[in-house]
Amino acid sequence: MQMTSHTHYPYFLAGNWLQTTAKSAAIRNPYNDELVGMVQLGDAAVLEQAIQAAVNARPVMQQLAGHERAAILRGVAQQLEAQAEDFARIIAAEAGKPIKHARAEVQRGSFTFAYAAEEATRIAGDIIHTDAFPAGAGRMGVVRRFPVGPVAAITPFNFPLNLVAHKLAPAIAAGCPLVLKPAPQTPITALKLAKLIHAAGLPPGGLSVLPLDLDDAAALIDDDRFKLLTFTGGPQAGWMMKQRAGHKRVLLELGGNAGVLIHRDADVAHAAARCVAGGFAYAGQSCISVQRIVVHADVYPAFLEQFVAAVQRLRVGDPFDEQSDLSSVINDAAAQRIALWLAEARAAGAEIVTGGGVRGRLIEPTVIVNAGPDLKVNCQEVFAPVVTVQPYTDFADALRFLNDSPFGLQAGIFTNDLRLIMHAYSTLDVGGIIVNDSPSWRVDHMPYGGVKQSGLGREGLRYAIEEMTEPRLLVLPMG
Repeated sequence: MQMTSHTHYPYFLAGNWLQTTAKSAAIRNPYNDELVGMVQLGDAAVLEQAIQAAVNARPVMQQLAGHERAAILRGVAQQLEAQAEDFARIIAAEAGKPIKHARAEVQRGSFTFAYAAEEATRIAGDIIHTDAFPAGAGRMGVVRRFPVGPVAAITPFNFPLNLVAHKLAPAIAAGCPLVLKPAPQTPITALKLAKLIHAAGLPPGGLSVLPLDLDDAAALIDDDRFKLLTFTGGPQAGWMMKQRAGHKRVLLELGGNAGVLIHRDADVAHAAARCVAGGFAYAGQSCISVQRIVVHADVYPAFLEQFVAAVQRLRVGDPFDEQSDLSSVINDAAAQRIALWLAEARAAGAEIVTGGGVRGRLIEPTVIVNAGPDLKVNCQEVFAPVVTVQPYTDFADALRFLNDSPFGLQAGIFTNDLRLIMHAYSTLDVGGIIVNDSPSWRVDHMPYGGVKQSGLGREGLRYAIEEMTEPRLLVLPMG
């Protein structure tokens, strides 16, 4: 079946567009509840077909030459560029992401596929000089990386194109067939992307994209025919999946509550501007969104004044308004949780210096001071346009505060003192540290992932390809 309707989207099963089940879901704009489209859901039987198709496609995918994988990936990147505005408008509609940020996501998605095309042709191996030991004389070891096999992928709503790309592009580059369950709030973008991948020449069975109810998705976690499970989402769900995953590899990217340290030598205006961008874009619904800021007491008043003033200039509104900086959060449950966490902070004596209002799914950009470390707005992932700010006098104490978190994804530090930078680098228990910018800064080919409750493994194209391949040794006699 061709995807000819703009309002009803079949699922993509191993090269075919199908709607064989009685299940469908309405996808609505979280800002105004307007219908974006109807999406056909798969079920457990459809998932079984997708798994078997991936198993059957394993040798075909593995035998694709590097240049063939690269050509597919380049084709997707080129079509994303050609259809950029169409993709951006779908992202804005189903995710409620401001259109200017949706366009930036499409640019990143295109880059992700283009860079994966390059990595597909340079998956490295090793030569082992076995004669380092006497018994190894006269032999040589060769190590190549081979695809692990079928991959199960589950993605979240907040980057419905680029986080999907970070599963699909390295899998194609590595030669692994993949079955994707996109987020229930944002499946249309993933289905449109599947159409591009299919048109670019991926073998049938190399990809299935199945919107699924949770009850029908269990085999993505439990079935040992999958050799790797990659999940981006909440920590409770992620660690549960790891317990159930059996013998397969598991890659988890599970969020954070990113901290920023601003030392007294920092450019305060620059730090304030970058923390606003990092804390409030897409209503803070990013796992590396700025959430906790500690500022040296010498510059705390100046920083807070500039930061709050910039936050108050942000525009909240319709995601299709070119001037909107942020829009609604994804659903009512998210808004209700955020309201409860703000109420907890008020009750505990924290001061909301700007924002704090909750109107339906619209959350005012909020800055909180005097928030205790045990408040949820500090110690959990707020996933909202909410940032706490507090002063410090001792650098070591500030590092301890940033480390006092169950999460460890990325952190930011604003200083020009290399000694302090290296101290933070060796002390902060996170997956990455961004200097003189916010922790939400990311380019898509760098290693990305965290420690503690933030997950296992790394994304970023070469690093994800390494996770999706395994080394195999060949020992040859040399005559």
